[in-house]
Amino acid sequence: MSAAPILQVDDIAVTYSQLIPALRGVSLTVPAGAIVALLGGNGAGKTTTLKAISSLIRAERGELTSGHITYRGDSIGNADPWTLAARGLVQVLEGRRCFAHLSVEDNLRLGSFVRRPTRGDLSADLDRIYEIFPRLKERRLALAGYTSGGEQQMVAIGRALMARPALVLLDEPSMGLAPQVVEEIFETVAALNRDDGVSFLLAEQNAAIALRYAQFGYVLESGRVVAQGTAQTLLGLDTLRDAYLGSSKADVDGAARGSRRLQA
Repeated sequence: MSAAPILQVDDIAVTYSQLIPALRGVSLTVPAGAIVALLGGNGAGKTTTLKAISSLIRAERGELTSGHITYRGDSIGNADPWTLAARGLVQVLEGRRCFAHLSVEDNLRLGSFVRRPTRGDLSADLDRIYEIFPRLKERRLALAGYTSGGEQQMVAIGRALMARPALVLLDEPSMGLAPQVVEEIFETVAALNRDDGVSFLLAEQNAAIALRYAQFGYVLESGRVVAQGTAQTLLGLDTLRDAYLGSSKADVDGAARGSRRLQA
């Protein structure tokens, strides 16, 4: 894992409708080749942070009012979302957001258009996604709206991977999914990080599983960063365990053991 950051967020503030403050001085770093968790309860500012980075905040009458965001050494505070996607920064939105009346494969194809691939490259990329998510190959002709929640999350992640990203902003990947499917999704994230060097900034309420796979974490509360550190450090803080980790002590201790195994 490189020490150089692929993403640097410095003291950003976001306001909605020029009136409602959402983020107040948020700073974070994603080293190249790292998985970083962004933790906090509902309404803490996790999604707003991701959308500020990807410039999707403007679609919701949000505005970056101060601070700086740097991706691969370049300032991106005023960049267009499609430009960022072409440069390898993509977001998987909360709730999956598949195109329900398109097939699984057509949803995947949409993720590649920003690169304008040749027919051969497109076919190779689809084969790669089907290797990562074999279930999608079986369901490739099914309408995405008629697939399960877990399959739709695979479609959403697969669509992002079709852009050949360097950094993926992953918003609440465990939401509404069965525990077994959540494990499968996070194992896929870990494999992409380990084998392909893809960096991840993932927003999660399920802190126990997020910190099992992440190397670093930040905790948000009311639009501010209230704690940060390595996964093991955050898992060891009793106050954070009680307030934010939302798990039994056994679950959190299990996550800590998993984190140590992954980093060994």
